[in-house]
Amino acid sequence: MLHSLATRRLVRKLGSTVVRTDKETCWAASFDSSKISFLPEAVIRPRQKAAVGTVLELANRYRVPVTVRGRGTTLMGSAAPVRGGWVLDLRRLNRVRIDVEAGMAHVQAGATTASLQRAAAAKGWLYPPDPSSKEYCTIGGNIACNAGGMHGGKYGVTRDFVVALHGFLPTGEYVEWGTATKKFSAGFNLRDLWIGSEGMLGVVTAAVVKLVPQPAARWTLLTSFHNEVEAMRAARELFRQRVQPAICEFLDRESVLCAESATGRVVFPGQSGRPIILLELAGSEAELRDLRPVVLAWAGRHAAAFRAARDRAEAEALWAVRRKCSGAMFELGDSKLNEDIVVPMRNYGRFARFLALLRRDSGLSIPTFGHLADGNLHVNIMYHRENAAEARMAVSTLQRLMETVVSLGGAISGEHGIGLAKSPFLRLQHRPAQVKAMKAIKRALDPRGILNPGKMFEVVRIWKYPRLQVHLPWDHK
Repeated sequence: MLHSLATRRLVRKLGSTVVRTDKETCWAASFDSSKISFLPEAVIRPRQKAAVGTVLELANRYRVPVTVRGRGTTLMGSAAPVRGGWVLDLRRLNRVRIDVEAGMAHVQAGATTASLQRAAAAKGWLYPPDPSSKEYCTIGGNIACNAGGMHGGKYGVTRDFVVALHGFLPTGEYVEWGTATKKFSAGFNLRDLWIGSEGMLGVVTAAVVKLVPQPAARWTLLTSFHNEVEAMRAARELFRQRVQPAICEFLDRESVLCAESATGRVVFPGQSGRPIILLELAGSEAELRDLRPVVLAWAGRHAAAFRAARDRAEAEALWAVRRKCSGAMFELGDSKLNEDIVVPMRNYGRFARFLALLRRDSGLSIPTFGHLADGNLHVNIMYHRENAAEARMAVSTLQRLMETVVSLGGAISGEHGIGLAKSPFLRLQHRPAQVKAMKAIKRALDPRGILNPGKMFEVVRIWKYPRLQVHLPWDHK
C-alpha cells in the first residue's frame, strides 16, 4: 500500500513519461543477463540528475526498494529487482566530455563504455577498461561492479581510472567523492567504497575518469600450445622477463573449438583444437622494436606454433573471434554457470591441472578463457538444465571450483561482482568479521536498506530459478 502511494506521488513529481508503470516496461526491466525475472512496480528513466535525488528521497521515506540499472549486461543478477519496488534506469544520463588538457573524461553513468572510448580516441586519448560487452554496458554499471576486461594486466580495472564520483545517498542527498584533480587527500575515501559496491551504498550519476595517451603502435601475436598446462607455464615465463603485454588472452581447447564453430573459421590454421594465447603489445615504436624480438624468442622456445598478425585488420579479426567464444559455448549445453575467478600466477599450473581433473570427474564441458596477465579466468560450467543429473553435477562442480580457487589464494570474482549468483560463495572468500564489517557499512550508509536489497549477503541459489528464454543483443548466440 505504501509503495503504491509512493509511486503515485513520484508520478506527480516527475511525470508519467519519466515514471513508467506499464507492464511491458516493467517486464523489460525485471531481469538482467542472468535472465531471472522479478517484476518491479515502476521504472524511472530520469533525464536530469536532480530527478535521482527526488526518487531516492521518496523511496527512503516510504521504504521502497530501488534497483539501479544501466543496460543489464551483468550476469550475476545484480540489476534484477529481486524485491520489486522501483528500477532506476540511468541510460538517459549519457553525456561524455573529454578534457584534452587534463587527460580526463567527465562522463555520466548511462554512457556506454564504447562511447567513452570513441570520444577519448577522437582526442588522442585511451580509456583502457575493456569489457567484452563494451558496446552495451554503461560506465555506471562498470563502476558498480569494478569491471575489467582484456587490458587489465597492463593498465588496470575501472577502479584504477576513477578520479571522482558524483551521485546521491539513499536519502536523496547529493554528494561528490573527490574532484577533477590528480591528487585528493581530504577526508575518508568514500569514492573507492562506492566502486564495486554494486549499487548498494549510493547511486552514481556521473564520474571523472583519467585517460592515458593512445599508444603509437600495436603488435599482435597468435600462439598455440600442446596443452593448457604448457600454455600457462609459458605465460608465467613471459611475465618473468618483465614483458607486460597490453593484452594476454588465453583460450583453452574447448573455447577454441566453440569460437571456430561460432565464426565458421579456424582461429589458427593447422592448430585447430589446441589452446592458444593471443598477445598484443602496445606502446611507442621504439618500445615495440625492443620487445618484439624478446616475445618472438619466447614463442620459439615455448609455443607449438606462432604467427604475427600481418596488419591491424587481421588483428581485429582475431579479437572478434575471442569476443564470440562465450556465446558459442551454448552448443555444449543449454545452461551455463559462468564464473570470473582469479588465480595467482604462481598457481597457474596447479589450476590448469585441477580443471582437467574437474572435467574428468564431472563429465561436463568446462571451456575456460580469460586474461592471463592478471589471472582473471572465465570458467564456464556447461550443462543441460532439464537433465537432473547434469544439473546436480554442475552445482557440485561449481562448489568445488570455488573452494579450490580460494584455497589457491584466488578470488571468487574478478570483475562481475557478487550480486545474486555469487552470494552462496561470499563466505568462502571472507571471514565472518569481514562480512560483519561490510554489513555495518551498508547499515551506516543505507539504514533503511532500500538500495539493491536481497543481494550479496543473502544466499540465493540462482540456478534453481527458471530462466527466461530471451535473446539479448550482447548474447552472441
